[in-house]
Amino acid sequence: MAIKIKTLEEVELMRKSCTVLSQALAEVAKALKPGTTGFEIDKLAEDFIRANGGVPSFKGYNRFPATLCISVNNAVVHGLPTARPYKDGDIISVDCGVYMNGFHGDMAYTFGIGNVKPETQKLMQVTKESLYLGIAEAVAGKRTGDIGFAVQEYCERKNPYKCVRELVGHGLGRQIHEDPQIPNYGKRNDGPKLPENAVVAIEPMVNMGTRNVYTADDDWTVITQDGKPSAHYEHTVWVKPVKSEMLTSFEWIEQAVAANEHLVKI
Repeated sequence: MAIKIKTLEEVELMRKSCTVLSQALAEVAKALKPGTTGFEIDKLAEDFIRANGGVPSFKGYNRFPATLCISVNNAVVHGLPTARPYKDGDIISVDCGVYMNGFHGDMAYTFGIGNVKPETQKLMQVTKESLYLGIAEAVAGKRTGDIGFAVQEYCERKNPYKCVRELVGHGLGRQIHEDPQIPNYGKRNDGPKLPENAVVAIEPMVNMGTRNVYTADDDWTVITQDGKPSAHYEHTVWVKPVKSEMLTSFEWIEQAVAANEHLVKI
């Protein structure tokens, strides 16, 4: 395994990709409400990304047909946009990548529409909090297992949830997926060591029930085996010596969520 180190100039190029990406998901947040469809938000995101000089990272990647991975309720990740209108109580994970200036950014956010059950809102909150605990471990000299341990400890020991094991975070840069893999479970001081100026995507995928999943007949959508909800949040993170830095931002998204009466504030 060779973890690719970025120059400071390359990190700044990645920051630009991540800014457009963060703003694209904010546009999605503005549009979401009961009755909105995956096709609609997928087109909105693609139009915004292209209008701002980027290209959707996922579209065409391994023949994936869309700009957004949209995973609803018991879908974990890699869901396809559809014409099904979203309804009150749905939770929707939206995962997106942007390619600009030779580099990718990657992020995900789970939105709740309307009257989401309190226990599902709690799952969303814990998953989001676990992301930041993982990010706090993404400093130079620590290991991928430190990130995975922080996420798993919070979700599974301090809360009654399960981290998906078949899917992981990853490095990124000129490629959307690079070394190292970053599981959302693990042991302290285990796994590859994180070098200064690596860039990684940290993305807890957390289920309310069993951790076990399967792939749907569309060959893309990963679904919880017991049909219970799953949540997913992701940031692109620059590994630094003392404290890591997020290149993506939830700030624009959460401003849009706060202004949208149809969305749950987590």
